[in-house]
Amino acid sequence: MNQTHGSINGSSASWWQQAVVFGHDIKLSHSVFALPFALLAVFMAAASSLVYPDIFTVGLVVLCMVLARTWAMGINRLADAQLDAQNPRTAQRALPSGKLSRKFVRFLTVTCGVLFVVATIGFMLLNHNPWPTILSPVALFWLAAYSYTKRYTWLCHLWLGSSLALSPIAAAVATEPAYLGEWPVYLLAGMVMSWVAGFDIIYALQDVQVDRAQGLYSMPSRLGEKPALRLAGMLHITAWLLLVMLTLVSPVLSLGFAGGVVLVGALLVLE
Repeated sequence: MNQTHGSINGSSASWWQQAVVFGHDIKLSHSVFALPFALLAVFMAAASSLVYPDIFTVGLVVLCMVLARTWAMGINRLADAQLDAQNPRTAQRALPSGKLSRKFVRFLTVTCGVLFVVATIGFMLLNHNPWPTILSPVALFWLAAYSYTKRYTWLCHLWLGSSLALSPIAAAVATEPAYLGEWPVYLLAGMVMSWVAGFDIIYALQDVQVDRAQGLYSMPSRLGEKPALRLAGMLHITAWLLLVMLTLVSPVLSLGFAGGVVLVGALLVLE
């Protein structure tokens, strides 16, 4: 396999060009989809305590989330490079296609992990809050471990969901740790976990035959497509019910949020 074309070794491609390739490969722009959950948790925690974070604290939350996601996606690409090379759907990703070298991806991934830990120190400097820094290695480990779960258990979809569910909990830890003593943040995290896990099961339907050939433990490949779809549906219903509960128990969410919950329910019926 050619690992030099467009890679860090012996290539005319600049470091920046390779970083752009990496960003496209891990869909860096998709970081925006996890942002609403983190920012909603920041808003709910602030409204509960009546102490609103400054723009620098909110900016740190966004920065940490992007760095953590980039770390997780980099680990995923490194862990799955050989598997991706055997899958027609993923064979053109940057590592199996040779567009980037493992050395470059490893360097960028580790750099993002280190920068994530460094960025969490900002919460200690701004708000005298050491917990984001103390817990940062745990978060990095949990995010990295997901990439290996598909080799051992069909619960891998729930692990992915729990990884994204860390975003509202981590945002609360970073901005208002006392909010962890209240139910709404856990309802939000549970909703995120169920929602993401359900969609990941549906996404895995594309790779049923490949997963079986490679001995991987996706739900569709291990349980069958119809049972997996039923489980995905149950997870999405669970996500919606948790949204309803969140709307009922959180005093800071508006009628507009409740209207959105009704719309989500209608979309689930269509699904």
